Amino acid sequence: MLTVAMVMWPVTSAWPALTDVTLTGLPRWLPWLSTSYTEETEVERAAMAARVGLVTRLPVCPQGRGRFLGSLCRHLSNSRRAIPRREEATAVCAEPELQETTKGKTFSEVQKERREQAQRSILISCPKKIPEKKLLKHLCQHGDITNHFFFESFGLHAVIEFSKKESIASLQDASFIPRGETEFPIPFKSRFFHLNLKNPSSQTSNVQCNNQSSPLNADIIKTLCNAENVESQINTLMKILQLTEENIRLRYLTCSLIEDIAAAYFPSCTIKPFGSSVNTFGKLGCDLDMFLDLDDIGKNSATKTEGSFLMEYQVKNVPSERWATQKILAVIGECLDNFGPGCVSVQKILNARCPLVRFSHQASGFQCDLTANNRIAMKSSELLYIYGSLDSRVRALAFSIRCWARQQALTSSIPGSWLTNFSLTMMVIFFLQKRSPPVIPSLDYLKNIADAEDKCIIDSNDCTFVSNLDRIKPSENKETVDNLLCQFFEYFGNFPFNKNSINIRKGKEQNKPDSSPIYIQNPFEISLNISRNVNESQLERFVHLARESAWILQENKDQSSKSSTEPWGLAALLLPSVPNKSKAKKPGRGQANEAVKKLLESIKAESRATREKTTISTQS
Repeated sequence: MLTVAMVMWPVTSAWPALTDVTLTGLPRWLPWLSTSYTEETEVERAAMAARVGLVTRLPVCPQGRGRFLGSLCRHLSNSRRAIPRREEATAVCAEPELQETTKGKTFSEVQKERREQAQRSILISCPKKIPEKKLLKHLCQHGDITNHFFFESFGLHAVIEFSKKESIASLQDASFIPRGETEFPIPFKSRFFHLNLKNPSSQTSNVQCNNQSSPLNADIIKTLCNAENVESQINTLMKILQLTEENIRLRYLTCSLIEDIAAAYFPSCTIKPFGSSVNTFGKLGCDLDMFLDLDDIGKNSATKTEGSFLMEYQVKNVPSERWATQKILAVIGECLDNFGPGCVSVQKILNARCPLVRFSHQASGFQCDLTANNRIAMKSSELLYIYGSLDSRVRALAFSIRCWARQQALTSSIPGSWLTNFSLTMMVIFFLQKRSPPVIPSLDYLKNIADAEDKCIIDSNDCTFVSNLDRIKPSENKETVDNLLCQFFEYFGNFPFNKNSINIRKGKEQNKPDSSPIYIQNPFEISLNISRNVNESQLERFVHLARESAWILQENKDQSSKSSTEPWGLAALLLPSVPNKSKAKKPGRGQANEAVKKLLESIKAESRATREKTTISTQS
């Protein structure tokens, strides 16, 4: 895994020239701009290096060193820049734990911080042989670089975060539109650039790429088998699958790039990620859900009562909000298809219950779904963020359950009668609310301790809950996460789905309002069943596999990597299902079924022995 490291090279008179590097902006309608590279003085070069922590060698002579440092400090002081301390540089190098970067922050604060990072960032398509040091030095001409990393998606790409937005404007002014011999470019200004090398054959690359894809299941099982115990397996799985810091940054940057396109029609709009990308339950490779938020436009145009006149915009009116949403998304879909760099396979699915535009963003590698004014979905994301932040066992358990369900074909990326990840996450939350004492509180409790500023009504739906994590009391439950995993399977393996519903608002079972096989109440739109798509056969498979998994974990509870040569514990649960083709039975799992057979045989043997003893006792 890549850690974003500060690049170092010595400050000498033989600095690499930048005449072999050019940036092509995607895109901007500008005449050819030729920028000549002027040789800097030693001090100016060192100042440039200090801006990104590149000074590693000073003059040997004490007098020369003193003059050099004095000039360097004066230069940096004049430009209001400081040499980063070594401790600061080291802090940038280490990849922070995901929970540590958001610890103690509200959902809104995290969203604001991430959006500001994205607005200061650019995306660059790079050649394979990219001189990283030269690229950073070239970009430093436009301003300080706060962060950067490389990744691969249809080629090599770099994400560069500047300390100020003005640096991006400076870079755009120094970039130009390429002219093809057979194709004509669409002159749209963006923050997605393409880098060309004037002398590619003479360049070498030492770039390390950050991983953006989910690991193979076989590799996951192998890693889990080396863990000390089941609890360690569960925590290891979460660390393997969860979104990295770089992946989260890339998701917000992608939304920001799409926002630039939508802003051509709606200058005050925002495009925000929601769902797995922001709720702390997302895994590497998950889709990027985003929504176009136009509500801020209305807030900025509040009626003013000063003076004798009221001035308002002349607008077009349509019969309904749904119609307006469809029209807006249709236009933005056309813009993405015709003008959006890297946006391909654009589909306008406007007649769905929630109209959306689906497309692939090739540069980031994300499959994207864009909706409009989907504020309830954002509140659901915030609620999951709060639950995931309250107790580390919530996320650890959810990652294990969702991974298990995917490997057993209980969930799928294709719409159908399967359980969804959102439904499974609701089941995890409900189960943890039911523990004694509860691991996490009910939604009604979060509503009761909310402040007046937390009050939120969306389309007559009460979406109020506390946003400040410090107001929620820590749980007194001390159960280990491995015990909770086993108990989850046992709980839902025996849950009365035929008569009870799952309700995280109350934190307890409710009578089912209809005859759906499984009823999981939407936490905010309480008349909706989020699992209404699941049929009876899929529910039966879930119950069957849950019971089987509980038995396997109980049988493996004392095993470890030292005592077993076969997949054990959580790793055994992730072995894929193997359907029995010879008989029309429900799909099972080779090793899992063998374990169940052994367990049943031992129970039968004990039962026979008991009956024999009873018979002998009676005869005597």
